[in-house]
Amino acid sequence: MDIGGADKGTTAAWMATHGGMYERATRHPFTVSIRDGTVDLAAFKRWLGQDYMFVREFVAFLASVLLKCCKQSDSSDMEIILGGLASLSDELSWFKKEAAKWSVDLAGISPLTSNTEYCRFLQSFNDPEISYTVAITTFWIIETVYQDSFAFCIEEGHKTPLELLGTCQRWGSPEFKQYCQSLQRIADRCLANATSDAAKSAEEAFLRVLELEIGFWDMSSSQS
Repeated sequence: MDIGGADKGTTAAWMATHGGMYERATRHPFTVSIRDGTVDLAAFKRWLGQDYMFVREFVAFLASVLLKCCKQSDSSDMEIILGGLASLSDELSWFKKEAAKWSVDLAGISPLTSNTEYCRFLQSFNDPEISYTVAITTFWIIETVYQDSFAFCIEEGHKTPLELLGTCQRWGSPEFKQYCQSLQRIADRCLANATSDAAKSAEEAFLRVLELEIGFWDMSSSQS
């Protein structure tokens, strides 16, 4: 499994140290079932509706990351983060089109427990005391889990249903992987200059994201 583009950075070390948990997040039975062609389409539709709600909250989270970047970073990070923020408009439109295709009524969906918990975590980044280092690390690992999970669904030998290939290609593409690697480089640079407390907080956020991602996949499978 490819677990990072920055082989010698702090983030790659975390991915190795916490490899078991990272694998649980990126090789979850839900996404593995997509690759194997055995996915329950009711579970996929549940994921689609819940993830649409998550992305709406993710917009505000990413805006908070950008604000922290403006205040705490003197690099060119802003352009990269803005690129991610701009892409979310297209992503929300994609969810609406997919929902229509699958007859998922987005207006009638309420967030399930795991989704609510994840969104509450994202909302916590509005706290100005949370550093840019922690925020950019969190942004990187959220995106990376999706990229790795869906890239696996389109690797050689996959049996992903034709009607789900577009979903997997959206997040599993080489272009999105490159974007994730650019975020990883920013995170590693920030971590290299961070205080020990900030680095510890960033690692805790990294682990929390993995927990929440596993919970989100579980929710998609079991409606929890």
